[in-house]
Amino acid sequence: MMGFLRADLTAEEAAFLDGAAAFAENTVRPNADEWERARRQPVEALREAAALGLLRLEAPKEQGGLGHRYLVKLALCEEMSRADMAFAFSLVNTQNVAARLALSPSARHRESHVPALMSGALFGATALSEPGAGSDFSAIRTSAEKVEGGWRLNGEKGWITNAGIAGLFITYVQTDASAGWRGIACFLVDARREGFARGEAYALMGGHAIGAGGFALRDYFAPDDDMLAPPGEAFKLAMKGVNGARVYVAAMCAGLLASALETALGYAAGREAFGKSLLEHQGLNWSLGDVANDLEALRGLVAHAGGLIDRGEDAVMAAAHAKKFAGRVTLPRLADCIQAMGANGLREEHGLHRHIACAKLAAYTDGSTEMMNERIGAGLLKSYGPPT
Repeated sequence: MMGFLRADLTAEEAAFLDGAAAFAENTVRPNADEWERARRQPVEALREAAALGLLRLEAPKEQGGLGHRYLVKLALCEEMSRADMAFAFSLVNTQNVAARLALSPSARHRESHVPALMSGALFGATALSEPGAGSDFSAIRTSAEKVEGGWRLNGEKGWITNAGIAGLFITYVQTDASAGWRGIACFLVDARREGFARGEAYALMGGHAIGAGGFALRDYFAPDDDMLAPPGEAFKLAMKGVNGARVYVAAMCAGLLASALETALGYAAGREAFGKSLLEHQGLNWSLGDVANDLEALRGLVAHAGGLIDRGEDAVMAAAHAKKFAGRVTLPRLADCIQAMGANGLREEHGLHRHIACAKLAAYTDGSTEMMNERIGAGLLKSYGPPT
């Protein structure tokens, strides 16, 4: 089943995605269950992905990256998530940090950190959430105090992808609690420096390849040139990044559904009951037709939002619609695919158990379904509410 953006790719982009698809099929899919059973992040596979250029996706060509557009990123996210969304999410987070630091005004970041991230010598992460601040990002309490030559950082971060393996964290902190979101700044935190303490990885159902966890900062010193965005700008930067993340999480959900639908169709076409294949029975045929219908709708929402992002247009509402729809349909439609296979749908070799767990993770990642309702509702009120 062709990915939703394949028809729109250039020859160069298609070749890149073909390599990613082969890697996902030959390395990720056969090993994903073992990674989950062992409760570990597959660092060796992440480095193999780096050798294929997957961590160079968005970094500019002049920085050694591939400079691909956002729609290629969405296609990659769907493709990789067919094999294992948890691995795809870990991969894309290091890629995000490489692409962000490639635009840093600091030559040290561009010349040292970016090549290390793109090669897999270092892994990256973005630290927004805290044990007491998730959906309400403006409520973060990790603090930054100005000192000579830089800033002193203190606090805790939680629910961070790649927290167990990352060496570099794009970290959001509060410089002035009285200023609310306007006091939030963004720093690059280096896990190898004094004052950084890594926490234990979370025992996360079905998603150990994500490597979720947290860290603490205790009088961590960040030099001035490690500030990536000053107060007032950092919050806006974070929200822009979250919009993009919501869309690629929705693309990952499309990958989960596409994989499950292909598995269920293959099973139903090859098994007979009452003198004909399962697929010829109307009840099952219609049920899988509903899965295919929602998959195409999800792909359409993702493609629309991705196009807006590529063109630099406002994608807030489009991202929220894609993320909400993904959260609403992915889990029940995966269950429909399992049901179509009977008890065999529960067998580990089909991988649908991991897809179910990852679909639940996706419902919270980068904004819960409830938060998407808030975002969409606020947009409707702004567009159609009473005049002010």
